[in-house]
Amino acid sequence: MTEKPVRSSSWKICAHCVMDTSDPSIAFDESGVCEYCNNYKNEILPNWHTDAQGATELAALADKIRAEGRGKDFDCIIGLSGGLDSSYAAHVAKERMGLRPLLFHVDAGWNTNQAVGNIEKLVDGLGLALYTEVINWEEMKDLQLAFLRSQIADQDLPQDAAFFSALYMFARKHRIKYVITGANFSTECCREPEEWGGYPGIDTTLFQSIHSRFGQRALKTFPLVDIFVYKILYQKLMGMTVVKPLNLVPYIKKDAEAELERRFGWQRFQHKHHESRFTRFYEDYWMPRKFGFHKRRAHFSSLILTGQMTRDEALDRLSRPEMDEHFLKQEFEYVANKLDLTVAELQEIFEGPNKTYRDYKNKRWAIGVGADVMRRLGLERRLFR
Repeated sequence: MTEKPVRSSSWKICAHCVMDTSDPSIAFDESGVCEYCNNYKNEILPNWHTDAQGATELAALADKIRAEGRGKDFDCIIGLSGGLDSSYAAHVAKERMGLRPLLFHVDAGWNTNQAVGNIEKLVDGLGLALYTEVINWEEMKDLQLAFLRSQIADQDLPQDAAFFSALYMFARKHRIKYVITGANFSTECCREPEEWGGYPGIDTTLFQSIHSRFGQRALKTFPLVDIFVYKILYQKLMGMTVVKPLNLVPYIKKDAEAELERRFGWQRFQHKHHESRFTRFYEDYWMPRKFGFHKRRAHFSSLILTGQMTRDEALDRLSRPEMDEHFLKQEFEYVANKLDLTVAELQEIFEGPNKTYRDYKNKRWAIGVGADVMRRLGLERRLFR
């Protein structure tokens, strides 16, 4: 199978990064530089401090978290996937901030062996406690099948919902105020547009619309917390605080990988999000070949903007699939079998007509209003749409 073509006579690519008109809403200035680059220059860079100012802010934040955590088993919680960002955040929290985090992992059924190994190495190396929440596989499978049959691009929403909902629910239940995340500007300053499956949050209206139409099993235990619940009820009214320490320290991808390897025997991945076997398949096969979208464009553009990759290096990587054809064919078969489909049945879904979240009930308009408010208040610096 060949990749779905996205270029036309009007195709255009940014003169500085590698974002292009496969994002249908992208805009360019008179120099051919895209709005992601200009947003980085005008909004992110002036407000991103990893120097002495960042160190001072990090120390003050650590003091506050430690003080409020006295007498408790843990003073914060960290969602740990085994990938680079969350792993390095755990390292910073324990080693640089002196915190006592609980490491929290959600097993949604798609962990790679490498991710599991990395988690074990960090738990042992940092001497921290780990709690693993295992999602009911039959419910997980049913929800993922419903999303596949919906034909929308946002195929990682079920996993993301499981990861974040379970984390927030656990923190709220056990009254853990501080949630430390690996979110950062260094590797994520160029946010994936929603047309590429970057739906902005957990929208239970969308989930219910898709699952009621295509699902076959009741989701009795599946964790699902709506974006307005965790943004407004949990965070604004109940005081839960999401902390992003990687924005306050020098965080260079290759250096962080080398440090984790040296300290803990942690193993680096070929590319971002490869700790999940489904996400790897979805981003390297399903998305580019069915929809013509390459999330690597956003990932590489973030590294270009932060000086960690050249544009030529990114274009070279984009000129070929991240994984070879034989491996991708095996992964197609693996995903089909794990979801209790034949290869022909998954192929039939793959070849079905593409749709978007707009074909189902959702509250994207309300989420958009909230995102605009956050940007105006300076709480979100990345380009968000």
